[in-house]
Amino acid sequence: MTTNPLDYNGRSRVFKIFSAIVLVLFAAVWVVPLLFAGVTSLRPESEIAADPTSWWSENFSLEAYRKVLDSTPMLTWYLNSFIIAALTVVLTVFVTSLIGFALAQTRFSGRGGVFALVLAGLLIPGQILVLPLYQIVQGMGLLNTYWAMVLPAVAAPIAVFIFESFFSGLPRELIDAARVDGSSWFGIYWRICLPLTRPAVAAVAIFTFVTSWNNFLWPLLVLSNVDQMTIPVGMATVASGFGIMYAQVMATAVLGALPLFVVFLLFQRQIVQGVASTGIK
Repeated sequence: MTTNPLDYNGRSRVFKIFSAIVLVLFAAVWVVPLLFAGVTSLRPESEIAADPTSWWSENFSLEAYRKVLDSTPMLTWYLNSFIIAALTVVLTVFVTSLIGFALAQTRFSGRGGVFALVLAGLLIPGQILVLPLYQIVQGMGLLNTYWAMVLPAVAAPIAVFIFESFFSGLPRELIDAARVDGSSWFGIYWRICLPLTRPAVAAVAIFTFVTSWNNFLWPLLVLSNVDQMTIPVGMATVASGFGIMYAQVMATAVLGALPLFVVFLLFQRQIVQGVASTGIK
């Protein structure tokens, strides 16, 4: 039985139209609230009180942003979030790539147990670990420090699986040839394999940065000093202080999300390549 090319092309065209409609609908669900927050942050409070759902104003201004920046240490929170996210990215990529390389390319006693522990890390909800992690951090005297935020996030199980999947796809002959030439395992990892995992590194780095930047529960518990707070915790702290000042609340939300928009705009190609290359579903 042969397929009519005209029928196939027609079905293909219908599928493309249907896919475009679905994408537009989902984009609207995500984008419309963001646009509304941006518009509201630019409207005067008097107009918002009179008509909260309006999308238009004759007096758009940046007054709400000025008040937020003047009344909160927003720039300090930005710096804290950036330092914590950058340290988390560097250490997470290094540690998880080492673990992924060892699981993918080496054979050692207890390998199955290590892999099972990594798998358990994916299955156990993070909220269950909050109390023991807090006790450990408190016992180490790391409360109200950057390390209290960075160290618990370094051993990310999903990042280990990404690197293990990528390293497993490298030609075994490449590793064997390097071993014959006398290279150590760390030398093979650092000079040969890691440079070949740029898509995986990019994917892990970007997702780790976003996760660290958006983290709320853990920094709320371990950071009590206002000058050491991150953006999410700082926003939650000051939002209640604005009361019914909707423009300031929306301006705070926009300022907190702005760096993430920049990250996705600059590295969207790396995100797609990393997802495609590492086989994330």
